[in-house]
Formats: sequence, C-alpha cells, structure tokens
Amino acid sequence: MSLVDLGGDARMQRTQLLVLDFEGLTPAGRPPEPIEVAATKLEYRNGTLVEIDRFESLIEPPAGIPVTWRERAVGFTPAMLASAPPAGEVMAALDRLLPAPDDETTSWPYRVVAHGAATERTLIYGQRQHCPNLAATPLLDSVRLARTVLTGLAHHGLSDVARHLGIPIPTDRHRARADVELTVTVLTRLLEQGPWRSLHDLERDARLEPKHPATDAAEQESLF
Repeated sequence: MSLVDLGGDARMQRTQLLVLDFEGLTPAGRPPEPIEVAATKLEYRNGTLVEIDRFESLIEPPAGIPVTWRERAVGFTPAMLASAPPAGEVMAALDRLLPAPDDETTSWPYRVVAHGAATERTLIYGQRQHCPNLAATPLLDSVRLARTVLTGLAHHGLSDVARHLGIPIPTDRHRARADVELTVTVLTRLLEQGPWRSLHDLERDARLEPKHPATDAAEQESLF
C-alpha cells in the first residue's frame, strides 16, 4: 500500500496537505467569484493522513452578482450570503493556515490538494492579494491521481471516482465542507491503491504550479 510507503519519504513527512474546495458563482464575462470555502489540513503520521486543522466559511459575493438556480438547489440563498464576511476577510483567515517559511531557501512545506485543482487555482489567484501564502503554494490535482490509478474509468469527476471506489456520496454534495471530506476520503483511497512512494512521485503525476500573471489565461472556467 503506497500510503504506507510514502512514510519512508522525508519530504512527504515534512509536507502538510491542505485539501481545499470552493463553491462559486460564474457570472458571464467575469471571473468566478467564491461564495463558500472549506479546507482540511493533513499531515502524514504513522502510515496514515491525520487531520490537524480545518476551516470553513461562507463568502459574501460582490454586489450585483445574483445567486442562480444552481446555487439555490444546493442550499445557497441571497440572504445567507449577504450576511457572510467578504472574500478578503475570509481568504486572509484561510491564509493563516499556511504561514510562509522562515527561511527563503526552505522549500514550501505545503501542498494544496483539490479535485479539479485548476478551478481552485483560478479562484485563489483572483484573491491573491488577501492570501499571498496560499497563492504561492503548489497544488496537487486529485483528478490526475485518479486518472493514474483508475485507467478504465470513463469519467474522473469527484462523484464518479467516489462511486467507483464504493464511497458514499454525501447528501450535501456541492457544499464545500462535504466536498472536502469526500475529497479526503477519495485521496486516501487513491494513495492506498496508487504506485507513489514519494512526494516527487505525486508531483510528477499531479502537480500544478501556482498561477502567476503570466500564466496562460485559457483555463477551464468552472467545475462547480
């Protein structure tokens, strides 16, 4: 089981994983706007991933961006979002989960994990002034990990992978906390079944660099 094998890798032992999910609005002609975020911070201990911290919050969207039928269908309402804290406040609080290394020569001791991580990367980039540490953190895309392990599966969305692995789908799927917890379970199962023995192996198959201003803007707009 490669989850156990990963314990022999010194870099993996020093690296914490922040499993992250945003829910958001995708207004026409504008970048996506987050309306909810959840995160669970994990570290590797004694052959398993252990939760050491968590975070979740609703986020007030900018004025003039409506809540659509899709967001209403999973429980978001204009009233609940209007009373939520603004994005800058939420992202700054989330950023405190990932303090910058004290030494500039020290490698970044975190990785953000998300299922379809290009979406999370785009939203983080849009809030980068409020979350500089998060915006500088490399990502691991669990979709790419699933494609490595589940080669015969036609689709590798979070629900598709969970069903294939026999993991129950939560009734509040598409809410940030439920999706983070499902991603943690899926990630654990993929690491148990996969060929990876080191953080280098995981990055070879699933790493995404943080988005920078020069990054090609032609990315997927949303997996929400």
